[in-house]
Amino acid sequence: MDPFDDLLRGVRADGALLDLARPDALGGLARGASLTLCVPLRGPARVAGRALTVGEAAVVRGPEPFKAGGDGLLLAGAYRVREEVPRRLLRVLPRVLVVPDDHNCAAMRDYLEAQLQAGRPGRQIVLDRLLDWLLVCTLRDWFDRPEAEPPAWYRALSDDVAGPALRALHAAPERPWTLATLAAEAGVSRTTLARRFPAVVGESPLAYLTSWRMDLAADLLRAEPHRTLASVARRVGYADPFGFSAAFKRVRGVTPSEHRAAATEAATAAATG
Repeated sequence: MDPFDDLLRGVRADGALLDLARPDALGGLARGASLTLCVPLRGPARVAGRALTVGEAAVVRGPEPFKAGGDGLLLAGAYRVREEVPRRLLRVLPRVLVVPDDHNCAAMRDYLEAQLQAGRPGRQIVLDRLLDWLLVCTLRDWFDRPEAEPPAWYRALSDDVAGPALRALHAAPERPWTLATLAAEAGVSRTTLARRFPAVVGESPLAYLTSWRMDLAADLLRAEPHRTLASVARRVGYADPFGFSAAFKRVRGVTPSEHRAAATEAATAAATG
């Protein structure tokens, strides 16, 4: 388990927001989207004012316009991200990123078009899952490109000291971690971890853990409105709900109850709007 896995785990294409068709069928797809993935299958396309050709994929942050050109065929999927955990990823992405096809996707493009035309059962699920795979591959390839500016936690994954500690925190955020137990996971001394982790990640291991726990808690409070605060606290490593509430307000500026109420109100407005 690592941060990249966690941040993308809940980001899924929604069948209602996915279309594979000529440009006149794509109107409104990106409206309200947090991320939009565009992959030309035939012919050129334009994404947020940038030209896109077959063999490239673009990820757009926000509801930017896109269209196929001429007789082009464009695969486009919109992702609406409301959870706090994947928003960590959104915050580090540029407005538009474009990467070449490094996955031999020509055969997949033919398969996608055949799936659309065949109308077989399960077609939408196939398209959704393939789109999710394309999104993960595109983002990972972008972070590895020289022109990208990957976040500190992404670079830290390849570090011999900070990488194992980060993976341990993400694998079990509920554990009562200390600098000593994290250092043991990384196979180094406390002094080495205390020096290396902030140098690579930009904050201390326990500060990172607190921030990560609060994002997890915020999503739990939103997704499971009937769960007690004590239960949420235990899930993110706090035995005492009062200590958890104090930490949540210190990090996020509102109490857990206030956050839950606001999330419920927003979800109701989205459902009725």
